[in-house]
Amino acid sequence: MTIGAISTHFTGLDWAVVVAYMLLTTWIGHLLSGKNATIRDFFLGGRTLPWWAVCGSMLATEISALTFIAVPGGVFALKGDWTYLQWGIGSMIARFAVAYWLVPLYFRNEIYSPYDYMGAKLGEGVRRLVTVLFSLGAILGQSVRVLVTAIILQTVTGLSMSVCIIAIGAFAVVWTLMGGMRTVIWTDVIQFGVFMFGGILALGWLVGNIGWDSMVDINRHVIGPDGLVDKMRIFDFTAPWDNPMLEYTFWVGVIAMPFQNFTAFGTDQLNAQRIFCCGNEHDAKKAMAWSSVSMIITILMLAVGSGLFAWYKTHGLSVDEAAKFAEDSNYVFPVWITTVLPPGITGLILAGAFAAAISSLDSVLAALSQTTLSAWYGREKLEHEGSGPAMVLQSRLAVFVWAVILSGVAIILSKIYEKTHEKNLIDLAFGMIAYTYGPLLGVLLCAILPGKRYLGGLIAGVCLSVLLVVWARPELDHLAALLHLKDALQAAAAWRPHFAFPWFYPINAAITFGFACIPFGRRLSGKS
Repeated sequence: MTIGAISTHFTGLDWAVVVAYMLLTTWIGHLLSGKNATIRDFFLGGRTLPWWAVCGSMLATEISALTFIAVPGGVFALKGDWTYLQWGIGSMIARFAVAYWLVPLYFRNEIYSPYDYMGAKLGEGVRRLVTVLFSLGAILGQSVRVLVTAIILQTVTGLSMSVCIIAIGAFAVVWTLMGGMRTVIWTDVIQFGVFMFGGILALGWLVGNIGWDSMVDINRHVIGPDGLVDKMRIFDFTAPWDNPMLEYTFWVGVIAMPFQNFTAFGTDQLNAQRIFCCGNEHDAKKAMAWSSVSMIITILMLAVGSGLFAWYKTHGLSVDEAAKFAEDSNYVFPVWITTVLPPGITGLILAGAFAAAISSLDSVLAALSQTTLSAWYGREKLEHEGSGPAMVLQSRLAVFVWAVILSGVAIILSKIYEKTHEKNLIDLAFGMIAYTYGPLLGVLLCAILPGKRYLGGLIAGVCLSVLLVVWARPELDHLAALLHLKDALQAAAAWRPHFAFPWFYPINAAITFGFACIPFGRRLSGKS
């Protein structure tokens, strides 16, 4: 069954549900958005949003279509299991660290982003440096989320990947421009509710037809190429020195991933911007701490993945489905929704997944716009002229420009993705942000911890960290092939470090921080 054939299962009723849902969500978001007369209103929602709405928005942004599609697909894959859940341990550790360490630091002053805090401590030049790092990481990381959403849209429409990406970018621009962060957060809350409904409905449908005991038995006794496989295994205690390339282990979860999540929620404006939308420090702490319930959503989608595996083991696959799923297991859940669930329900669930993905994109567009204006004009001018319509207009233009850039990068990534054999979208998404998360955390530690820091050393540390990831990650191979330089880079590839990409988060943070302590160049100061 080809993608074109699968799209015929998406009926007129499903399309009606999708259109009605998107229009209703847009209308509700517009009603709740209020007026955005100032930059503070547009980017911080006037700091009047309730903590539970901010928490829901954080969950919707974090989960998005990546979890909805890639987590079940990862379990369904040949060697898939539940070991991804171990990363949640580090995630919970980091959220509480951000809530009770970073949030009080940020709320001492009226700031728009973590980069304002770093700039106040280390100087305007550093603030521009971290803004560039954030922009690079956001484009690389969010391009994967656009790709995931395009997979959903392609499944139900049969359109080309490029057309799907352009449509997604256009809709994200509309939502972002309509009402700034108020609209973003309130529509996120709606998407989160529908997303949860879709996951619970899917799991209930699978369990109701297969039975929980049967589903567990099928998943725990799988005959794989290397023997018996337990697809519901959670823990892997393999030591890093025994197999440094393993990504989903307990040690990666408790050592490396706290650094990733601390950076994600403490320095990445995509998430941190939500903290600043809370009315006070106490509410921001609650929003951050309660976002730890994302673990429950991850468990839900892992269970859906096991249910899908049991479903197709019980009901069988067509020749086309078997070929498609073997090529890319990320199509399993969208295809199952489209071909198995009743019309109308199919439309609602896929509309929720599509809208959740859009909510992630409008979030990053708002964050990119804010940080760009702050870096370009400086915080003081942004605050002084923020009440004028000209600055609000420029913020909207920045949203449009970043949407074009993000869509272009996503199209390039989709071309690369089609040609690669490795289809793990979770690894791809987390691997792409590995380029910048280590340096970002290193700069934040420079701003927080006592001691002397130097600009020359900091820049050297940042550059070395980024180049280390470039050297180690497979994207270099794809770029070399595109530029016909593969033979020239073979020697460099032979000397690559061989360890899983999550270890780059703490290693590069340490490199950046360590180099910044070397007395090279001008000493950093917030007065510069």
